[in-house]
Amino acid sequence: MIPTIEWQENYVRMVDQRKLPRKVEWVTCRGYKDVIRAIQNMVIRGAPAIGVAAAMGMALGARSIRVKDPQAFIKRLQDIGRRMRDARPTAVNLRWAVERMLSLAKEYADRPAQEIKERLQEESQRILNEDIESNRTMGRNGAALVPQGAVILTHCNAGALATGGYGTALGVIRAAHERHKDIRVIADETRPWLQGLRLTAYELMADGIPVSVIADNAAGSLMRQKKIDLIITGADRIAANGDVANKIGTYQVAVLARTHKIPFYVAAPVSTIDPTLPNGDQIPVEERDPREIHTLGQTQLGPPQVIALNPAFDITPSKYVSAIITEKGVIRPPYRRAIRALF
Repeated sequence: MIPTIEWQENYVRMVDQRKLPRKVEWVTCRGYKDVIRAIQNMVIRGAPAIGVAAAMGMALGARSIRVKDPQAFIKRLQDIGRRMRDARPTAVNLRWAVERMLSLAKEYADRPAQEIKERLQEESQRILNEDIESNRTMGRNGAALVPQGAVILTHCNAGALATGGYGTALGVIRAAHERHKDIRVIADETRPWLQGLRLTAYELMADGIPVSVIADNAAGSLMRQKKIDLIITGADRIAANGDVANKIGTYQVAVLARTHKIPFYVAAPVSTIDPTLPNGDQIPVEERDPREIHTLGQTQLGPPQVIALNPAFDITPSKYVSAIITEKGVIRPPYRRAIRALF
């Protein structure tokens, strides 16, 4: 698996996911503003991955602060944190990582600035390591839900590239494959960025896991023909009642799954759960540039001035979710009570 993001001496480098699978190209971030741009411009994407990126960006930002007064240092770091949180609004992991880094800085506010900077970099690496380990635990937890010989549908990319490594939804799939369950995967192409076609297929093929790609609008037909046994997706934010924000198109897959009595599972770390939001109606849904819809790379697909709506995510009500797979175990309805028990 290609590392999604890593420290390289005093800089952060991340694989440019816009270029995959045609070529593996790295983007080096020398300051926190570089990390913000990378998150905004989809160099790195996936809720856990941008949480790791935000933590590393905060460490880079701390190194750029020259003031010696502890309170002034914290104030400047909080300003960097606000800018980092605003990079993308839907994935709660970004906010979670920023708050964790700020809490650590405040804990050591009476120490020399250089020590705080070193501890922040160490903490960002710890967040990366914890994410990989939680994904592996999540995979083990979720593999028990996968029957022998199952055909699994997944939407978008919730693999190693969307996390620190191993993956959430694809982590479950990898764990089932490692247990010799003879699975096959069907990946929705996932318009408009084609993460399913470009990234999920790329990851699974590299691991030797059988995968086929379908157009997004083919999923219902395959379900009706009983060619899909279960669905596993990731999540960008989960509300206190179990409502799930994920890549646009997830909601219609979940509704179709309910209609055809197919289990619909969500795999996500506990850091993706936002217990402060009572339900999915409060989750902010990012609207991206309409040009992503009517162009593909540099190719114009539709009339240049056509109006396009481009929500990046949708909300799947918890009633459509069969179970949520986390590193702390598999939780089932009633979700409000199960989620409360996690915190």
